[in-house]
Amino acid sequence: MGQSKLLASIVIGATVGAALSMFDRTTREKTVATTKKVTSAVSYYAANRGELQGLIEEKVLAAQVLCESVTDNVNMVAEKVDEFKELPSTIQGMISDTKSAFSSPSKE
Repeated sequence: MGQSKLLASIVIGATVGAALSMFDRTTREKTVATTKKVTSAVSYYAANRGELQGLIEEKVLAAQVLCESVTDNVNMVAEKVDEFKELPSTIQGMISDTKSAFSSPSKE
């Protein structure tokens, strides 16, 4: 019972807030312009469903390409991290080799 009052209060508050914001001229003008633009787009795509489907397919394809690219980049970064993990042992080996080369007596 309490939850239904909460939901109703939220809806009423949002409605009152929207109504009060309409007292501002620029807000009204932007709202009307946006509503006209959205209505026009909805009407256009309702009449041209094939074009809407093509647009959606393009966006899905672009998202797939982006996802593949991100996956490739993540894999490359993971490989580089693995290389950096091996780097200290390689450096340690080089230091040991250099140290032994300079510390061993030379035979000349």
